[in-house]
Amino acid sequence: MAVVAEGLEPEAAATEDAARDAVDAADAAPRAPPLLTGSRLNLDLYPGGCHRLLHLCARPSAQLLEVQFLRLSGHEDPRLLETTLAQVVCSLRHLRSLVLRGGQHRDVLGACVRGSLTTLPAGLSGLTRLAHLDLSFNRLETLPGCVPQMRGLSALLLSYNRLSELPDALGALPALTFLSVTHNCLRTLPKALGSLSTLQRLDLSKNLLDALPPEIGDLSSLTELNLASNRLQSLPTSLGGLRSLRLLVLHSNLLTSVPTGLARLPLLTRLDLRDNRLRDVPPELLGAPFVRLRGNPLGEAPPALPGPPGTPVIPEMPRLVLNADLDSFLVTPQGCSVTLACGVRLQFPAGATATPVSIHYRLWLPEPRLVPLGPHDTLLSRVLELQPHGVAFHQEVGLWLLFVPPRARRCREVVVRTLNDDGWRDLETQLEEEGPKRLWAHCQVPHFSWFLVVSRPVSNACLVPPEGTLLYSSGNPGVKVTFPPGATEEPRRVYMQVVRVAGRELRALLEEAGAAASPLLCLSQNGPPSFLQPVTVQLPLPPGVTGLSLDRSCLHLLYRTPPEATWDDITAQVALELTHVYARFQATHFSWYWLWYTTKTCVEGLARKAWERLRLHRVSLIALQRRRDPQQVLLQCLPLSKVDATLRRLLERYRGPEPSDTVEMFEGEKFFAAFEKGIDVDADRPDCVQGRVCFVFYSHLKNMKEVYVTTTLDRQAQAVRGQRLRGSKAPGQGRGTSLSLAPLNLGDVETGFLTQSNLLNVAGRLGPDWPDVALHLGMPYRELQRIRHEFRDDLDGQIRHMLFSWAERQAGQPGAVGRLVQALEQSDRLDVAEEVRAVLELGRRKYEDNIRRTSLASLTPSASQSPESAQA
Repeated sequence: MAVVAEGLEPEAAATEDAARDAVDAADAAPRAPPLLTGSRLNLDLYPGGCHRLLHLCARPSAQLLEVQFLRLSGHEDPRLLETTLAQVVCSLRHLRSLVLRGGQHRDVLGACVRGSLTTLPAGLSGLTRLAHLDLSFNRLETLPGCVPQMRGLSALLLSYNRLSELPDALGALPALTFLSVTHNCLRTLPKALGSLSTLQRLDLSKNLLDALPPEIGDLSSLTELNLASNRLQSLPTSLGGLRSLRLLVLHSNLLTSVPTGLARLPLLTRLDLRDNRLRDVPPELLGAPFVRLRGNPLGEAPPALPGPPGTPVIPEMPRLVLNADLDSFLVTPQGCSVTLACGVRLQFPAGATATPVSIHYRLWLPEPRLVPLGPHDTLLSRVLELQPHGVAFHQEVGLWLLFVPPRARRCREVVVRTLNDDGWRDLETQLEEEGPKRLWAHCQVPHFSWFLVVSRPVSNACLVPPEGTLLYSSGNPGVKVTFPPGATEEPRRVYMQVVRVAGRELRALLEEAGAAASPLLCLSQNGPPSFLQPVTVQLPLPPGVTGLSLDRSCLHLLYRTPPEATWDDITAQVALELTHVYARFQATHFSWYWLWYTTKTCVEGLARKAWERLRLHRVSLIALQRRRDPQQVLLQCLPLSKVDATLRRLLERYRGPEPSDTVEMFEGEKFFAAFEKGIDVDADRPDCVQGRVCFVFYSHLKNMKEVYVTTTLDRQAQAVRGQRLRGSKAPGQGRGTSLSLAPLNLGDVETGFLTQSNLLNVAGRLGPDWPDVALHLGMPYRELQRIRHEFRDDLDGQIRHMLFSWAERQAGQPGAVGRLVQALEQSDRLDVAEEVRAVLELGRRKYEDNIRRTSLASLTPSASQSPESAQA
């Protein structure tokens, strides 16, 4: 038995794996130390930045001692980094900005990897001119003692570390205007924080703070204060003394009240109090346009709970664990935590709904209309549907989705994608690991719809105001877009994605050893298509190419506008400004940009092939017969790297031919698998089209189907083709009265027709819900008891006996199929009802095609005529 895969047109090879990409990047990195330009020295974009700095210091120069801006990667070896800081950086007395942040690399889940920095040498306290210090994305557990001694600091960034407290000495920084300590483990704040009289912006979000010191009200110059996502239960009244405050963010805390003084702050333009426990706020704040209060139980009386007077009792949140037979559950205003049979977890906080709501869920097989994937996206989960759609919750609901971990790839991230009124969008997603193979994508959802987990290139976004701004890629900081003042009249949101290119694969495609390409840049925006002023785009030069040695005739800037698949060479239409490692140009509207270095004069067609190669997967198709039942065939399409392991695992239960030749497919591409002549597939399958089984390929999911096949000779001897289904027994194998195997057809071809195979499929899906369906079909309860007794040890026998005995009594009666569909709907088995409708529609379409093909449109078959006789 052989299988033919149709619709597969290989054009290019698949992308190299992450390890080979890393080797290419290291090989392509510049070998010579970077050239000092002015007073700036950026070494965080190169591997081995500390080695390069030490190499520069081996040849002392006055230019090096005058450096004012220095960036070093926090991912260096800890000892080497400490040596470099102590021996070199401490001597740079003119230094004004020092950036030692981690986060330039990402792990297998797309999360930023922290740097290795745990402390700083004491000698850095001598940098008296230092005004900007960035230590974000490192492993600091305590603030280094040299930091409070840097009296000239105006900006201190400590985000994404492990700080549990701040020292009192921090209050001795007289010039500090900006302090960011977000995403740490702070539990308390020092009283000396109130001594920072020049502080203007303070960000303490995503910590563990449960209280604030009253001294925080002494920050007389403070204009922005962010305390979101902490554990604050109350606020000091001294906050009413922050007369310069313009922005106060307090969402996602445990606040039950706010000081009345907040309503009298003269400059306050935004107060965010969402997702707290506020039941009462000052009247001046209610209805104010700058106040956000969504997610608070305002105006509701606290629940009356038993217990001693004056003792608050917090009820425990109910926990529900659903088995495979349940696809719905009830949520009350008390809230609940739910674990579905498919592994999905939901958490409804107290007050999420004002009245009890019945929630229904369903897992869908992925298909193109339900899976909106971008050119470089990868699907990691099945599609989860939660109903009722569009119901807005008073508080956001927590959702945890289990997904297949992707291969280690640089510059990629994992997000949850959902459908709302404006179309599909990506939610803010956090990744959680529960064991080596259990990975969760966690997000907060305001309403129910369809949800899926997607791996995508790292996406960065910013809001462009009329006064202009800067956007850069977190995965590749060398990619930047500068928006000048006046580029837009109204604020608009801009998005950036960067796709990495394997140099070895590109050189093989071009058949040129010196060919190279920059990262692929995708820019998009919300709003008008063009900007009022040109914006400046910066791309790194291709690996191995520097601005001092390149041949400009070999440099090509390519441009692509979706949905077109062509790439245009626009090098002659723009003014390329080249530095040692970057190329800059101006643009008025956004799309895809790609910088190539090659001697080829025409690169548009090669760019299209290279772009498609980034999206292709090498796959094979296997077809295996079950050893105990050769008519049951397993079809599976899987990546080339998984073929051998899958065959070894399945050969104990299956046998079959060798896998097909390697073909190449895009993520989400639809294709058909067809058997050789003489072997047929059950035509009643919804995914069967003219004897071919339809697949949709997703690289990280099981692209697998099990079907029953028959030969032409077998089909002549069988009464019903394909009547055996996976996981179900043949009728009559249970105890008690057996069922006849005589052909049984329900309904007619005009109003709806079901074969015995279709009825067996329905029986295999009902499970414990069959008594509800039987009662809605009009069967008496006494007959249900008799069936239970006769097949008391055989659930499958109970279901088949009920369904087929009812179907035999419906022979010749009109509307029988409609009554079956109605009974399934009344029993809340909409999934089975939808499948029956799909079979009916398929049968009607085939019947109409047969009528037209045989020129019998004027003839009408009788109600008892079967599809086989109509086709004849």
